[in-house]
Amino acid sequence: MIQATIDEAFLTTYEQKFKALSDKNRLKIIYELNQKGKVCVCDLTDLLDLPQSKLSYHLKTLLDANLILMERIGKWNYYELNDEEIKGLLSEKLCCIFYPNCN
Repeated sequence: MIQATIDEAFLTTYEQKFKALSDKNRLKIIYELNQKGKVCVCDLTDLLDLPQSKLSYHLKTLLDANLILMERIGKWNYYELNDEEIKGLLSEKLCCIFYPNCN
């Protein structure tokens, strides 16, 4: 039997993505971005009822996992979902990596 190996860096990348998704506040952020599209950080503070410091921490975690994107417009940061990454996590793409006989 031939046993395939999987790249550690690849596993680390997905570990980071799933850790980012494992928090209720970050899931709320993803939900709000999905509902509203591009959102100013100032609006997210009000929507989620989180202090700015905690919101910044959660946004950085999601940014580091490449699950959201940020654009600076003037003095404000605007956030939106990284649709390609989110769809990749929710598609057969990941399934077929861990279950190669998923066809």
